[in-house]
Amino acid sequence: MSLIEWNDSLKLGIPSIDKDHQTLVRMLNDLADAVAQSRSQAVLEKVLGGLVNYTKTHFAREEKFFAQHGYPQEAAHKREHAALTEKALAVQTKLKNGNATVLGMEVLAFLKDWLVNHIQGSDAKYAPFLRERGVQ
Repeated sequence: MSLIEWNDSLKLGIPSIDKDHQTLVRMLNDLADAVAQSRSQAVLEKVLGGLVNYTKTHFAREEKFFAQHGYPQEAAHKREHAALTEKALAVQTKLKNGNATVLGMEVLAFLKDWLVNHIQGSDAKYAPFLRERGVQ
């Protein structure tokens, strides 16, 4: 089950970030597959944990670029990252506490919408700024 299909509308033209975004899309699709297949809690925890950890790595990469190049909207963008991280960690905690139903389609839909809207909205705003500064 593909929750998100990778396509050109998700590309920013910054190879390192586009690669991260492709990985996040794949990992979110893997999580959706695990939920759809009613996989064990241990599997769900592993897949969600991987997604959360990779998301943090990706956010750190973006934020490093912002700091290096003086991106003027850095603070606002970091707040968006913090809000999603907080939400994802809350879902992860609920799952670890034995609430496998927390990973329903509603949560997956939220994550999908957030990722797509974040890439096409907030991330698309910084892309020209970073491309002009040679970020790859």
